[in-house]
Amino acid sequence: MTVAGQVATSRQLALALFDDANAEDLPVETARSDIGFARKNVLIRIVDLGVAARRLIDAAYFIVAQDGQVRDLYDVELDYFKWLMRYSSRNNTHLEQVITEAQRALIQATTAPDDDGEKPFGSVQLIGRVSFSGGRFQFRVPTDLIGIIRGPGKSHWLSLRVTSLFTLSYARVLYDHLLPYADEGETEWLTLDELRSWQGSIGAKALEFKYFKRDWLAPAVEQINQVSDLTLSYETRNEQGSRKIGRLRFQVERKEMAERVLQTHEQAQAIYQALKQEFGLSSTQLNQIAAERETYNDERLEQAIERTRFSLRLGKVSKSPAGFFMKALKEGWIVSDAERKMVEIQKNLALTEQRDVEVKEQAASQIALRIAAQNIHAHDRRVDEIRRGWEAYEAAELRQRDDWRRTYKASAAGKLTLRRLGIDPTSDLTESTIERYPDLKDGFAGYVFNKAKSGKAKDR
Repeated sequence: MTVAGQVATSRQLALALFDDANAEDLPVETARSDIGFARKNVLIRIVDLGVAARRLIDAAYFIVAQDGQVRDLYDVELDYFKWLMRYSSRNNTHLEQVITEAQRALIQATTAPDDDGEKPFGSVQLIGRVSFSGGRFQFRVPTDLIGIIRGPGKSHWLSLRVTSLFTLSYARVLYDHLLPYADEGETEWLTLDELRSWQGSIGAKALEFKYFKRDWLAPAVEQINQVSDLTLSYETRNEQGSRKIGRLRFQVERKEMAERVLQTHEQAQAIYQALKQEFGLSSTQLNQIAAERETYNDERLEQAIERTRFSLRLGKVSKSPAGFFMKALKEGWIVSDAERKMVEIQKNLALTEQRDVEVKEQAASQIALRIAAQNIHAHDRRVDEIRRGWEAYEAAELRQRDDWRRTYKASAAGKLTLRRLGIDPTSDLTESTIERYPDLKDGFAGYVFNKAKSGKAKDR
C-alpha cells in the first residue's frame, strides 16, 4: 500500500504538472514527467465503455489513489480533471454524455472456482454521483472500490500519459488486460470468446476470426505497439480436431526504458520517429540518451537532429547516420547561421542557373517551332504550286505542252532529276514517262507553275 508521503508527493507532482501545462494549454500526454497510479489487477474487466469514458474513470481513480484520505465526495478543479482525462473540448453537453456512459458501465470481477466448483462473481458500478459547476468537479466512488483502489493487492502501473494516447476502444481494452502480463512476458491461451467479451458489445460479424482480426484485433495491436509502453505479438491455435482458430496467446514485452521515456516525453512522437526510424539508433544508443535525459533535453535533441539532417543533405555523412547523430548530440553540434546563409546563397545561385538554362531552352524551343512552322508552310506552298502547275499543263495547248517538256528536259533541274531517276536524257520526255515517276511529275509541275507564273507577269 502506498504510504502517505508518496501519496502527497505524487499528488503534488500532478498538480504542479497541471499548472505548468495549463499555462501553456498543453494536454496530459505532454506532461514533462509521467503521471499515473498503481492500479489493481482486479480493476481491468470493464465492459461497454468508450475511450473518453475510460479516461474519465482513469482520472477519477488517479485522484482517489493519490488522495491523502478516503472521502465520501471528491472535489477538484474542473480544468484539472479535464486535463487528466485529456478532454480538450469545451462542449459540456458531450462531457455529460461521457459521464452518463461511465456511470452505466460496470467492473466485473471473477476468481478461481472454490471447492464446490462454483466460480464467484462480482459486479459494481464504476463511479457514483458526478457533478460539475462553478469550475469544480465532484464525484463519488463506491466504497468497495475505494478500498480496492487504495488497498493492498497485485497491481500494475497505469500511466495517464500512455492511456491518453489511445483512440481505439479495443486497443485500450486489450492494453488494460495485457498490461498485468508485462513482467511475465506471456499470457495463457485465451479463447476468442473471452477476447471478444472484453469489449462488451462487439457485433455478430466479429464471431468470425478473420473479421475479428481485421476490424478489432489487428488495429488494436498496431496502436498499442505504436503509442504505448508495450510491444505485443501473438500466436494462434486451432480448436481441437478443427482448422478453425479458437485461441490466442500474447507475448507482452516492455519497451526499452529509453524508448518508453522518449515516447511519453513532450514532443516525443516526432523525436522518437526521427531517432528510431529515420536515423536507426540502437537500443544501446537510446539508453545512453535516456540515462542523461536532463542534459539531452528536447532542445538539444532537436538541434542534433537538425544538424544530422543538414549534413545528410550536404552529403557529409559518409557512414552511419546514427553514429553521426550521437556525436552531434554529445558535442553539441548545431547548424550555424553562417551555414544557413551559405546554403541559401547556393540555393539562389542554383535557381538563377536553372532559370538561365530554362530561358535558353525556351528560346531554342521557340526557334525550333518557328523553323518547323516555316517548313510546314513551305511544304504546303510547294504542294499547292505542284497542283496548280499540273493543272496549267493539262489546260495548255498541245504545242505549249511539248515546249514545256522540251525546255524542262534541257534545264539544270530537269537534267538532275532525269539522271537521279535513271532516265535516258537523249530520249523524248513523254507524258507517260512523267506520269510513271512521281518525283519527275512533281519537279515538272513545279517547273510549269513557275513558267506559267512568269508568263502571266510578262503579259501584265
